[in-house]
Amino acid sequence: MARIGELDLCDRLSPTIPVWVTQIAVGLITSGAARILRIGFDLVAGGAAPFALIYPAIMLATLFARAFAGAVSATVMILYIWYYLFPIRNSFRFENGAGPLSIGVVTVTAIITIAVAELFRRAARRATQERDREIADRDLFLAEFDHRMKNNFAIVAGLLDMQKRRAADPATADALGVAQMRIDSIARAHRHLYRGGDQPGMVEMRDYLGDLCTALSEALFLRGGITLTCDTDEASVPRDRAVSIGLVVNELVTNAAKHAFPGRDIGAILVTFRNVSGGGWIVTVSDDGVGLPEAPVVTGRDNGLGGRLIEAFARQAGGTLRTDSDRTGTRVTLELGA
Repeated sequence: MARIGELDLCDRLSPTIPVWVTQIAVGLITSGAARILRIGFDLVAGGAAPFALIYPAIMLATLFARAFAGAVSATVMILYIWYYLFPIRNSFRFENGAGPLSIGVVTVTAIITIAVAELFRRAARRATQERDREIADRDLFLAEFDHRMKNNFAIVAGLLDMQKRRAADPATADALGVAQMRIDSIARAHRHLYRGGDQPGMVEMRDYLGDLCTALSEALFLRGGITLTCDTDEASVPRDRAVSIGLVVNELVTNAAKHAFPGRDIGAILVTFRNVSGGGWIVTVSDDGVGLPEAPVVTGRDNGLGGRLIEAFARQAGGTLRTDSDRTGTRVTLELGA
């Protein structure tokens, strides 16, 4: 119904073409198309039901170009059929008293059809306008919400940065810096969510992870020989899962930057995001550092906060973690089902 409200040719062609010209043209086109079909029907049915095609013709004309176009189509069709087909060919004369009655009935039903089609067209137009207003209101609300959320994220990040600068204990300053990066990861997912993609509630992972890796590279002061590379497939992921994936990547890259290259100025960290045939995705964060310690890492209360957060974020994303490490580096894989 809303689509019909968008098909008003008078609005679409105005002011280039005057409304009345459009209406007459549409009336003539629909009546002409009906006459062509009438010729085809006559070859098969031999003139049966001469007025049958009037009603679809005038209905289409009215829906596309308003009531006047329907009236033009109806007038042309009735006069054409009256003169050429009914009741005496090539004449406006009637054989008997039933002829005028037939023409009168067709005229009245044509007027009723035009009225019904016009009422329907106006209802569809009102529905379309109401939908457009709702969309405009929604976009305004989302823009306001987006603006406020950006301000909130900026305030939180600013407070963390201020506390980090004032912290005398290096460990405290480091913890505040990590928290600031986590907030930034969530904020970036939010920004990509409200960029107006074709799929509401979805985040484009190529843009999001590329943006996140750029920010991490700058925040972790990865310069010179230590590089961070992001290689991702195109994929749209629901907002909540995208945020969890970004937080996992944030923690893993931060850990690699801090612990994978002790005493080294050269190294590489690679983040990949791949689509899996059959559904799902695989996220990997790998480095060519010294690898994990040979002693097993104990999970539980004594385990580091970063490790527990990674596991928690992976569960939130609906994925499972696998870690492979040796002297040539560490590779952490997050497998995500569809």
